[in-house]
Amino acid sequence: QVRLVESGGGLVQAGGSLRLSCAASGNIFTFERLDWYRQAPGKERELVALLTSADATSYAGSVEGRFTISRDSAKNSVDLQMNDLVPEDTGVYTCRVVKDWGRGVRKDYWGQGTQVTVSS
Repeated sequence: QVRLVESGGGLVQAGGSLRLSCAASGNIFTFERLDWYRQAPGKERELVALLTSADATSYAGSVEGRFTISRDSAKNSVDLQMNDLVPEDTGVYTCRVVKDWGRGVRKDYWGQGTQVTVSS
């Protein structure tokens, strides 16, 4: 079982920055994939950023160049640095990790989410 706890959300003005952190109960380097999702009010949840065990990253077009996903070995977390925030970035941000337990068993785990609100 893997437990994820997000932190770092809050209210920020447009143009500001926030850093979200998702602390994991297992070694962060043992997960084959780490994702950040967000769900804006009235919209479906979307994948914002992902990081693979091979250190490959991918971002949604709307955040490319502004958001950066990374691992923090000291905190055992996957972080999302968000710069130049715009009101459209408002939503609940949730981290997800995928762990391969071997023998064909692969499971994903989700955090509880953290609210980000960007005011204009």
